[in-house]
Amino acid sequence: MTEPGALAPTDADLDVRDAPPPGLWQRMKADPQYAPEHLALEAVARIGPQAAAWVTRMRTMYPNMHPDGLAQLAVKRFRRHARFTGAVSGSVGLPGAIADLATLAWTQSRLVLHLAAVYGVDPTHPDRATDLLVLQRVHKATEAARLALGVAQGREGVGVALAKGVGTAATRAPVTRALGRLSWKLAQMAGMRAVRKVAAKAIPFAAIVFGAWANSSTVNDLASRAINLYRPPALTAVPHPRPASQ
Repeated sequence: MTEPGALAPTDADLDVRDAPPPGLWQRMKADPQYAPEHLALEAVARIGPQAAAWVTRMRTMYPNMHPDGLAQLAVKRFRRHARFTGAVSGSVGLPGAIADLATLAWTQSRLVLHLAAVYGVDPTHPDRATDLLVLQRVHKATEAARLALGVAQGREGVGVALAKGVGTAATRAPVTRALGRLSWKLAQMAGMRAVRKVAAKAIPFAAIVFGAWANSSTVNDLASRAINLYRPPALTAVPHPRPASQ
């Protein structure tokens, strides 16, 4: 029998190679000011159904597994993914920083939506995009997050032409500034440790270790906030085993 810690049959749903889809990447580059909102909307639409299916399968395979145990399993998987991508981006230097920030924010979104599903909250509901922006501290309040999401949805077709002509002298400077705004917005979404990680890329070799630590740490912090949000207050905690009697 497969042990819950292995869970090989679920790797298709927790594909560690997953990254933001190309269409999303283009939208974020074209509209960097609302990059977190574009990412949150895409995550709910694309990852929400995957998260719901994963939890359904886990409950079928392991009907006696406590929700807290399943939540920690999801945290462990996505933390491992974040640590790996952080180390890889640290080894390639500054050019990989923006791509890694996007991948980290995407991984964090996957984690939040899986945790929502674990605790019985619909991961496909539009409100989950609002949750993502508040949990990742892009916005302090739900109303501000909803407003920004509405603006982003209205701007999805804006700026596509800006992604063209990147190599021309006339557009090179504006595109550079746009990428700078994009990196800042993604760093804000992924966590402020990610900003320090980008700065650490100037230090040879240290960026590899720091990148892995920073990514893992941001996942832990976000997981704690998400569990506090989604875990039902009345849910009985996992009992600790009693020591054997003498």
